[in-house]
Amino acid sequence: MNKKYKVGVIGATGMVGQRFVTLLAKHPWFDLTILAASSRSAGKTYEQAVSGRWAMTSPIPECAKDLVIKSAENDVEEIASSVDFVFSAVDMKKDEILALEEEYAKHECPVVSNNSAHRWTPDVPVVVPEINAEHIEIIPSQRKRLGTKRGFIAVKSNCSLQSYVPALHPLKDRFGLTKALVCTYQAISGAGKTFATWPEMLDNVIPYIGGEEEKSEREPLKLWGSIKDGVIVPASSPSITAQCLRVPVSDGHMAACFMSFERKPSEEEIKRCWAEFRGRAQELELPSAPKQFLHYFEEPDRPQTRLDRDSENGMAVSIGRLRADTQYDYKFVCLSHNTLRGAAGGGVLLAELLCAEGYMDR
Repeated sequence: MNKKYKVGVIGATGMVGQRFVTLLAKHPWFDLTILAASSRSAGKTYEQAVSGRWAMTSPIPECAKDLVIKSAENDVEEIASSVDFVFSAVDMKKDEILALEEEYAKHECPVVSNNSAHRWTPDVPVVVPEINAEHIEIIPSQRKRLGTKRGFIAVKSNCSLQSYVPALHPLKDRFGLTKALVCTYQAISGAGKTFATWPEMLDNVIPYIGGEEEKSEREPLKLWGSIKDGVIVPASSPSITAQCLRVPVSDGHMAACFMSFERKPSEEEIKRCWAEFRGRAQELELPSAPKQFLHYFEEPDRPQTRLDRDSENGMAVSIGRLRADTQYDYKFVCLSHNTLRGAAGGGVLLAELLCAEGYMDR
């Protein structure tokens, strides 16, 4: 990459926004130029705005400390004219996010969003670069609808999907995946919380995360869908049923997954598919892409959240315990880092893909 892109983060003071800031501080392609948040934080330096609620284990990056916070809602024109694109991690009502992200796009500022608001907009791609990089080809159709030349919206998928969909993907077409059952065990950072701010989670499991099961069942079908007549048509199969639990873990979403096939493979064939799988992110050697996307552990007690969530800077997915099942063909467990691969890291990787494929320059 011969140029550096000026980037902004809207919603920069929340947990995912903070993660974006840490990832962008020394990024080889991106120059962190603008930070924006709610009007309550506007006018403060970033250090002042996150004082007392910095949730990252690393300190606030020096390049961000003295940046003066803009208003994500009131300073759209100024922000859009100052950067090549923005990352969106705003915490607002769904209809407000829909309107705000479209406003940035219509100001000719591409938006790479961590939010769920636009995931079901038919011409907005929901992308995991290793799985469905080709969906960014919908962007010209979206620009036509929006009436823009550069502006568009692209979204990363729900964080919990990263804990099982990457393992299913290399098997889906090759062996005819027909159905999957998944139970996810999701970290508290997925709710923007730490144990200091959510002491009720200590020694506790909550068997409910609002809207998460519906997302876990439906969103993979959009990832596996196809572009037809200017929209993304979700796939009709496999059928997925999900149950999602919040567990007392700081970071890392784990899933127990069961799967059945039209053409049942051997365990060795499945492991070989996982070991050999490479996506577009690896082909392009994007800066944030893991060298090996899927890591399989032969040990019976791995992957473990604390030991394995940071694999390849938190961008790899860890799998283990593949074995035959009495109701389905096979079962396994899978782990991903929810605020890296599943949130801000996935957003940065998507932005790298869009830059490498030329969409930020058109």
